[in-house]
Amino acid sequence: MASHESNYTPGTAIEKWVDDRLPIIRWSKTHLMDFPTPKNLNFWWTFGAILVMCLAIQIITGVVLAMHYTPHVSLAFDSVEHIRRDVNGGRIIQAVHATGASMFFFALYVHMFRGLYFGSYKAPREILWILGVLIFALVMATAFMGYVLPWGQMSFWAATVITNILGAIPVLGTPILELLRGGFAVDNATLNRFFSLHYLLPFIIAAVVGLHIWALHVPGNNNPVGVEVKSERDTLPFHPFYTMKDLFAVVVFCIPFAWFVFFAPDILGHPDNYIQANPLVTPPHIVPEWYFLPFYAILRAIDFNILFIDSKLGGVIFFAGSILILFVVPWLDTSKVRSGTFRPVFKWFFWLFVLNFLALTYLGAAPAEGVYVLLSKIATAYYFLYFLVILPLLGRLETPRPLPTSISESVLAHH
Repeated sequence: MASHESNYTPGTAIEKWVDDRLPIIRWSKTHLMDFPTPKNLNFWWTFGAILVMCLAIQIITGVVLAMHYTPHVSLAFDSVEHIRRDVNGGRIIQAVHATGASMFFFALYVHMFRGLYFGSYKAPREILWILGVLIFALVMATAFMGYVLPWGQMSFWAATVITNILGAIPVLGTPILELLRGGFAVDNATLNRFFSLHYLLPFIIAAVVGLHIWALHVPGNNNPVGVEVKSERDTLPFHPFYTMKDLFAVVVFCIPFAWFVFFAPDILGHPDNYIQANPLVTPPHIVPEWYFLPFYAILRAIDFNILFIDSKLGGVIFFAGSILILFVVPWLDTSKVRSGTFRPVFKWFFWLFVLNFLALTYLGAAPAEGVYVLLSKIATAYYFLYFLVILPLLGRLETPRPLPTSISESVLAHH
């Protein structure tokens, strides 16, 4: 699908001179404009473009904020207030960056759940999926380090609690923990390390995104019916059909984004983070940002020993496993049918998985006591059962509905 011939012809002598030496215009036209794209892509497929926009916004605003931020425990909190109050446009830039992290994760979760439903991880797109999960892991690391930089109460104590889990790893845990913190406790060295990594990682993410797009262009896009392209009748050129569709989706996405920035920039943050970090005062309830809550709930759900593994190490294993398991999803799903549209039983388990993920988000913010602990255990169990038991068994036991013979047949059937 991605091996189509370019029909680009240089229009001027200068274009021809450039094309003979660096065919970047030819490459852009072939892979960005004329790239054959399945004609049945819906708006769930626009979140890739939305994520590229979000990444660009985070990098640009992050570079500007770094010009005014001071990574020192005595000055970090005040430097953020200085940006908000004294820097020209600083209040908007800081709000866009802080709100942009939440919007980034919202779009990222939608993008991943779309891939899980429509089977975008199945052959020949396994590497495409693996790169996407790698991006997710890098974004989580970047966001966590960025959350520490304002040096508020929740920033400090979240850093303390989350980095402490590394100490549960046998033998290597303590050296890794001390290397990450730069000492025995979260302090100035930790803040400097996190600032450096938070500034560096977005550029690494951008490079992996480039690989992700490259991996997409080798087999081509998946589509809602999960049927591979069989002829040119099944495709449309990416430009102008999908560039305009993506642009429309980006504009619509920017409306709630702008609302949060201008009318409720602090609503997604924790009130305690507007108090300067104090190592001597522990907040009554330590909560990370909302996009970490499902995995935080899994971490806290393991409060019991598993054979010779104590509860702390067990929590680390389940926490890490909840992300690592996503890398092997292409081999856990044994169904020959790619799209969930034609899998009636799969649909029920998938939507239950979505509700379960939302429940984990809620439970991650709830206190670790009473019925919340039991519900966290149940939700954690279903999270892993979905990947390790349900997906492998459904592929063997489920009878899918008949697939259309081509994308064109599927599109015409709707008209």
